[in-house]
Amino acid sequence: MEIQTTDFRKNLKVEIDGKPYVVIKCDFTNPGKGSAFYKLKMKNLESGGTLERTYKSGVSTGVMKPDLENMEVEYMYSDMDGFNFMDQKTYETIHVSKENIGDAANYLQEGIKLDLLYYKGRPISVELPNFVELKVVETDPGLKGDTAQGGLKKAVMDTGLQVNVPLFIKEEELLRIDTRTGEYVERVK
Repeated sequence: MEIQTTDFRKNLKVEIDGKPYVVIKCDFTNPGKGSAFYKLKMKNLESGGTLERTYKSGVSTGVMKPDLENMEVEYMYSDMDGFNFMDQKTYETIHVSKENIGDAANYLQEGIKLDLLYYKGRPISVELPNFVELKVVETDPGLKGDTAQGGLKKAVMDTGLQVNVPLFIKEEELLRIDTRTGEYVERVK
């Protein structure tokens, strides 16, 4: 099924030249002269590469709706080849390669529930929740007089992720991290 230009929006999943993409930026331009057009920036869901395309408004796009399916899974553990998840309906173990997980590995904790995205029947990527709670395992100690308005320091989380945090954060504290930006949000009480 072909997707029309009026359907273009951020986070729309599309198929171009037999590859699945997600729209990460969508700009509509209507110049005084000439045709209106959409400029899209898309991320390949398999390789992570980006693609930019421009489409005239109201003209056939050749952009198709991809054969994608979401499955709710629970992260179990990683091994040398990749990551293992448990299907929440059948309790089967699903193995996904390191290449398909990419940077999402920095947010995976045992027991976290997330969506596994399938393209033409094979797992290609995970869709993380917007926020995760991670424990600080290494950071410089705070100094007396450090306040919330002060600077930032590096902290290493239990998944290996490095985050800039306020100076008052200590080791063993639980922090809420935004998975879309990789930034510290708040301490978890």
